[in-house]
Amino acid sequence: MGKSQEAGIVYDRVSKSFGDVVALNGIDLKIPNGLVYALLGPNGSGKSTLMKLTVGMLKPDSGRISVNGIDPMVSPILVRRSVGYMPEEVVTYDSLTPSEYLSFIASLYEMSSESIQARSKALVRLLALDEYMTKPIGDLSHGNRRKVLLAASIIHDPSVLILDEPFSGLDPESAKILKETLLDYASRGKTAVISTHVLEIAEAVSKRVAIMQRGGIVAEGRLDDLRSTTGAKDLEEVFMQVTGVSNEIQELLAALKEL
Repeated sequence: MGKSQEAGIVYDRVSKSFGDVVALNGIDLKIPNGLVYALLGPNGSGKSTLMKLTVGMLKPDSGRISVNGIDPMVSPILVRRSVGYMPEEVVTYDSLTPSEYLSFIASLYEMSSESIQARSKALVRLLALDEYMTKPIGDLSHGNRRKVLLAASIIHDPSVLILDEPFSGLDPESAKILKETLLDYASRGKTAVISTHVLEIAEAVSKRVAIMQRGGIVAEGRLDDLRSTTGAKDLEEVFMQVTGVSNEIQELLAALKEL
């Protein structure tokens, strides 16, 4: 089996609760290298929790996770060196400029000064951040702060990308650039895992998806297979069917007509 088809990330019966709230309930999933993989689901379905477990920010209550053969609970530093993570919430040092922040993040990965300068310059041009590089991050718009986080997640060219709602707040041009970046990433045999509520984007960049609901996976596979199995014409229809949202919408519309 070629390297691009090997499982990059493996979840083996992974569960996580916060008090009485079950966030994940026995997740079994293999995400191969060499593709863009999308985690889909309504708010509270467990997507962000699964991502945080993957990078070792949280510890599972039970089960095991492997990232390129490494358990993030056993060797968290090794995993974080090979992973680029972008959280859904904007968490930065707001007093730093984007230039200072990118240099700081890159230094944590022990990149050389030459590599930091070259990668920063390329990412700044790619994401159209040139005019903001000397301004405090706290003064930037939400979209530009998201772009700084995105640049920080890929500055060390990691083998695995974990991006939580990366398209949130991006303008159309930046969203297009990110799509192309993700596809290029996968073409080089690397793994990109994204979560998104924009199903059109997931359909455009992902070869496989997992649809989550209430801490479990209700559908998983290649898009063509999911469409064929459900008889749906597109990913949105697949999502509506497997989550039961379609029935709820019809019931709500019927109730509105009676008002």
